[in-house]
Amino acid sequence: MEERQPAVLVVDDERNILNTIGICLESIGVAPLLCSKPQDVIGLLKEHRFDLAFVDLKMAPLDGMEVLEQIRRFSPDTTVVIMTAHGSIDSAVAAVKKGAYDYLQKPFSFDELKLFAQKVLEHHELAREVRLLRAQVSRQQEEREIITRNRAMLEQLDLAGRVADSTMSVLIEGESGTGKELVAEYIHRQGSRAEKPFVKVNCAAIPEQLLESELFGHVKGAFTGALRDRQGRFEMADGGTIFLDEIGELSPSIQAKLLRVLQSKDFERIGENVTRTVDVRVIAATNRNLDEALKEGSFREDLFYRLNGLRIKLPPLRERPEDIPLLVQHFVIKTSKENPVDVSPEADRLLRGYRWSGNVRELENVVERAVLLAAAGLIGPEHLPDEVRTAGQVQALSLEEVERAQIKKVLQFAHDYDEAARILGIDRKTLLNKRKRYDL
Repeated sequence: MEERQPAVLVVDDERNILNTIGICLESIGVAPLLCSKPQDVIGLLKEHRFDLAFVDLKMAPLDGMEVLEQIRRFSPDTTVVIMTAHGSIDSAVAAVKKGAYDYLQKPFSFDELKLFAQKVLEHHELAREVRLLRAQVSRQQEEREIITRNRAMLEQLDLAGRVADSTMSVLIEGESGTGKELVAEYIHRQGSRAEKPFVKVNCAAIPEQLLESELFGHVKGAFTGALRDRQGRFEMADGGTIFLDEIGELSPSIQAKLLRVLQSKDFERIGENVTRTVDVRVIAATNRNLDEALKEGSFREDLFYRLNGLRIKLPPLRERPEDIPLLVQHFVIKTSKENPVDVSPEADRLLRGYRWSGNVRELENVVERAVLLAAAGLIGPEHLPDEVRTAGQVQALSLEEVERAQIKKVLQFAHDYDEAARILGIDRKTLLNKRKRYDL
């Protein structure tokens, strides 16, 4: 397991001090960028993103206060430490008031610098996690409507609203792009945990070797690159809700650890023997057919029943045709903002007639693209992708060609053969025979 190595800038016009600090930081697993010319700092800030900066106070032609101002302006998230001699303590305190995190008094020993650097790294990581949580809360407060008048979708939302105030685990199923995350946010906002954190984890986007650390945290030295203790997502979500997207992608070992948290509400960070307890409401989502995964043995049955306190199934957009014009208008307004854009009748017909295998997410991308291309303020067929424009074209095909094309298309977006057969209106055996006949 490897973590991203912290990026550290050291600015001091005395070469011997600069090199000493560099050696010390390397000893704790950090490869710093050393700068002996304070006038070069602006260029470095434009080329690199630094987590920390150690800046000497007395330098020429720019002093530490001027360098601090540059860092605050061009890289406000960088944690700055001012290094100062005994006679300049007042100036160092003034630097802290202007945004430096702390000051380090010269002369300092090798061990003193190591301990100080580790403390600053821990502070920076904590500050970063706080910023992420605040940004996440801010995003939750933005309007993220679920736009629908489809009866099946409304029934599922009503079901979600009725269990929002409980602690019951919820499993949301649906194809990619159907709005599973929006429904999870809706459940969180409607319940008593609305003011607490809503923490999201995409289980498919994080490598398996990092996922355990991401979920449960680790302690310093637990593995290569673990330079400090780190909270996991479950700790971040304490008192609130954790949303585990793509839950069907979890490895067996992570499934076992997640089952324990659901059963007993406790866990250990990697490399630690201390048992921690959390109060977290779990909402999971998947675009896989977990019933099939259970039969295959790739998903634990006991975990499935723990997650499946309430099961919500979101219909794909192709089964919600009445929602397409509503969503088109919503995305047009959202994207065009100050410059109103209309949709021509022909473009509207094409958008309504397309199958939208990528569901609402695909529709949003197509509309955003069309708004940007429609310089005259009117979306026409020419502003839509080829696949949308040609989907409804009639060709002189034989009945067998039409049947083959339709079966191939359905097999591309259906979860399994049972769903494909249901969409085509035939039984599974007939579908399998036709698939073999048409070499699909």
